[in-house]
Amino acid sequence: MFRVATIALLALALALPGSVRAHSGLARSSPPAGSTVSPAPKEVVLSFSEKLESNFSTIEVRNAKGAAVHEGSTSVEHTQMRVVLKALPPGTYKVIWRVLSVDTHRSQGTFTFRVGP
Repeated sequence: MFRVATIALLALALALPGSVRAHSGLARSSPPAGSTVSPAPKEVVLSFSEKLESNFSTIEVRNAKGAAVHEGSTSVEHTQMRVVLKALPPGTYKVIWRVLSVDTHRSQGTFTFRVGP
């Protein structure tokens, strides 16, 4: 009987939708990852698949030399976070994000965007 119950629970766990088991992932970004934008954005906005813990979720934006080009701290509201940018000259910028979702799973990632014609 125990073996049948164990197999049934395992089968049920495997049948659950991926979103139930998944960690919070980056759903979209503005500016889009890998894009070239003009004019330069005034902020970076990231949207995630799960609600975020504001005290443990951050965005950094750095230029090609590694200097920070964001101003102030990251603001978080539900599944979205944003950071204000300094005036950006043409060039390539790296976005570094780290999040803690309300289900206590950590995720992180990076992407670049370019400012230019």
